[in-house]
Amino acid sequence: MLLPLPVTTDPRPGTHTLTGVTTLGSDPACAGVARRLRETLSGSTGLPLPEAAAPDATVALTLDPALPAEGYRLRVRPDRISISGGTPAGVFHGVQSLLQLLPAAVYRRAPVTAGPWTVPCVDIGDQPRFGWRGCMLDVARHFVPVAGVLRFIDLLAAHKLNVLHLHLTDDQGWRVQIRRYPRLTEVGGWRAESMVGSRQHERFDGRPHGGFYRQDDIREIVAYAAERFVTVVPEIDLPGHTQAAIAAYPWLGNHPDQPVPVAARWGASRRVLNVSDETVAFFRHVLDEVMELFPSRHIGIGGDECIKDEWRASAALQRRLGELGLRDEDEMQSWFVQQFQRHLAANGRVMFGWDEILEGHPPPGATVAAWRGPALAVAAARAGHDVVACWDSSAYLDYRQSDSPDEPVPVGTVLTVADVRAFDPMPPGLPAELRHRVLGAQCNLWTEHADSPRAVDYLAFPRLSAFAEAAWSPGSAPPWDGFDERLTAHLRRLDALGVEYRRPDGPLPWQRRPDAPGWPRDRADRDAELAALTRNVRQPDGPA
Repeated sequence: MLLPLPVTTDPRPGTHTLTGVTTLGSDPACAGVARRLRETLSGSTGLPLPEAAAPDATVALTLDPALPAEGYRLRVRPDRISISGGTPAGVFHGVQSLLQLLPAAVYRRAPVTAGPWTVPCVDIGDQPRFGWRGCMLDVARHFVPVAGVLRFIDLLAAHKLNVLHLHLTDDQGWRVQIRRYPRLTEVGGWRAESMVGSRQHERFDGRPHGGFYRQDDIREIVAYAAERFVTVVPEIDLPGHTQAAIAAYPWLGNHPDQPVPVAARWGASRRVLNVSDETVAFFRHVLDEVMELFPSRHIGIGGDECIKDEWRASAALQRRLGELGLRDEDEMQSWFVQQFQRHLAANGRVMFGWDEILEGHPPPGATVAAWRGPALAVAAARAGHDVVACWDSSAYLDYRQSDSPDEPVPVGTVLTVADVRAFDPMPPGLPAELRHRVLGAQCNLWTEHADSPRAVDYLAFPRLSAFAEAAWSPGSAPPWDGFDERLTAHLRRLDALGVEYRRPDGPLPWQRRPDAPGWPRDRADRDAELAALTRNVRQPDGPA
């Protein structure tokens, strides 16, 4: 009943029961993993699990360099449990499988039963299909306090996901402290009100909303995630989705004499950055502080949904086009993005952006989050970019989960648990020699319509559980191999973890939002919209 499905599972006769004399030991490199396992097990079972040398321990965590870095081998016998991993990350993933073999009450923080704490004997050999297995959490539209982010990291780690992409800035809020530019959070960190329901209905709640992470908050989040082998990838959106920054520093915009507030309306603002040298320098300074806080190899710059009306109407920008020898506004966006690609590369980092950065032919080297479909993933790979697959038709967890009118704020097309489980991050039509370009996949959770942790839970789960299997388990496995039955068992674990997921038969009464109308879409309309959005992306002639 494991989820995600391991590569191989070989049941053995007998069981192993954890008792008051069970000991726990590890190699020195796995001491942190052992400490967290002891905290988890002792909290829920009340067992002391005293430390012993790994060769003599009842539960032993060790390294085996012959295994893949994130791979593990779990062996349960009546007298002993051993978990070996290629690295401590692999051992950590093996621990997650061990916890799933125990009763679901093992996920509670205090004992609610006396046991028995019995594990079936088994041999498991496992490793992930992809190295990037992530989730984007949008904390710009609705702020998620630090404790909520830490809880979300725990849930990602329990599903063997290893990337948290934090969407930190947008038109509706700036959520990270930048010492050099304090107004980004003093002004940009809150808005006067928020929309209620989809933007097409023009309803507002009249209630201020705000919040931001101080730099020590970010350090705590990053360190907490690292202990669970989750990398936090920040995103500072440029050059669109920047009205909160322009509200704080109007000279960053194209109409500095026309101040704007932080956006209260959902969707992409038409207020975008100007492309002056001063603006480029401003955001280089911002990214310098971001790089101080986030050690991740990838740094996100967004690059999506830049509405160029202000640029077309700006005499200053049109002069800039001529000075730089650029043909149009798409090439200007590419030039602007390249300034930060070079700055990040000079600091040993890799730029991470949505697939709009392909417009205007940027140089190879960035990693592209392909959200507008597998064709964009193929285009990115052919152009010499690494790819993270996250197309909206399979991985946008804010989309409605059924056609029922009871779905809270139903937006987008229907995306069921089964749809997410069917997601294959390897795009069809990608030549074999370019498949190494697909680093992996992520699901994306936009929070316009998720204003509380309860609402985030409802949108994320159990679809995030299905995504975890799509990103981890072998692509050649039998179709889902008992997935529905395994998910039913997994829901009991989510219950023990306190996750307010969507039930299979629909939302509970308090999960509905009759006060917040949505905007359902059908697949044909969405496909037509995406076709229009991708008209500026041209496929290269052959593999890069």
